[in-house]
Amino acid sequence: MSDLQADPSPGRRDKATKRTGALDPLRYPAFRYLVAGRTVTMAGNAVAPIALAFAVLDLTGSVRDLGLVVGVRSFANVVFVLFGGVIADRLPRHLVMVGASALACTIQAAVAGVVLTGSATIPLLLALSAVNGLAAALALPASSALVPQTVPAEVRQQANAINRLAFNTAMIGGASLGGLLVATAGPGWGLAVDAATFGVAALLFLLVRVSPLERAATARAGIFADLRLGWTAFASRTWLWVVVAGFCVINAAMTGGMNVLGPVVADETFGRKAWGLVLAVQTAGMIVGALAALRVRVSRLLLYGVVWCLGNVLLLAALGLTPHVVPLMLAGFAVGFAVEQFGMAWETTMQEHVPGEMLARVYSYDILGSILAVPVGQIAAGPLAEHFGTRTTLLGAAVLCGFAVAGMLLNRDVRRLPHAL
Repeated sequence: MSDLQADPSPGRRDKATKRTGALDPLRYPAFRYLVAGRTVTMAGNAVAPIALAFAVLDLTGSVRDLGLVVGVRSFANVVFVLFGGVIADRLPRHLVMVGASALACTIQAAVAGVVLTGSATIPLLLALSAVNGLAAALALPASSALVPQTVPAEVRQQANAINRLAFNTAMIGGASLGGLLVATAGPGWGLAVDAATFGVAALLFLLVRVSPLERAATARAGIFADLRLGWTAFASRTWLWVVVAGFCVINAAMTGGMNVLGPVVADETFGRKAWGLVLAVQTAGMIVGALAALRVRVSRLLLYGVVWCLGNVLLLAALGLTPHVVPLMLAGFAVGFAVEQFGMAWETTMQEHVPGEMLARVYSYDILGSILAVPVGQIAAGPLAEHFGTRTTLLGAAVLCGFAVAGMLLNRDVRRLPHAL
């Protein structure tokens, strides 16, 4: 195995790995296969929600049933994500991803089968969605923690930016494909395509070749002991839990404002087509942001990323104060750009400052903390808007985001945590 195939740990860097060009991570086969697998998966995951939504609506016509089918997947994800982190720290991470992808392929194929044959029922779809959420919970920590094993430390930032660029591009293509498949062939075939993408991803992840991590020599007492160790690693890093706590607030405010109240404002003012355009421009901003993140060189990378989080305030405020297409498109593009600056900075910082053997567990606590309050924001947005008014609720959400960013910036570790350029 050549140096470009092995785990490029700091002790084995050669002159080639010291280059920090924007596309240098692609020189490593393990990284290429990892990115390819995650990109294929993301494209399929962009198809699946569209196909599943219309499959449920074709079956019962009930928005309530659709909410249950989607919600049970999210619930299973929350319940099992911490155990996914433990498993990814115990076993070879690329094999965990192979197993999770194979499980997701099987489940989505079953969903496609019952939809195509007309034998689908809501209880059956609920059960299959729960297992699908379990598969996602296994894959998420492993996929994030595997990145630093595939490239040298000096190109992790570029690797994370390339990852995010590929994801955003796949998301656009997958959503377009999903709409086309549902309109021409039906939702069952859209779900079948999603199943196929997981199968392809499993094969790509199988080709990832990295050296095993050096794990602690002490015997593990069990899964819950590993969870406690992961929590200790998470809680002992103040910058980490402060940012996760901030994003618990930001994600709740943004999902409530954008996913619930955004469509309401669109229906009352500029229309649904224009709202779709705003969301498309936001995704374009994410692609441009990921390209820009390839070239960022700052010594306080976490501080750089957190400051960009103020972009969330801009979009919510624009939606509340100036519900017109042009300002919202500008704000959407800015937020998309900002999201990618933070995402690249956050992933690189975690990979740089959390020991590799603990990384998946710490990622799982990060994921859990970040999504924990999302249902609260989604559920509370409607009643708050009915009581205080949509505009006031949106501005309140913007203020919450501002306070969350301020809280993160008040932390000394967030402001001063160094980044190895």
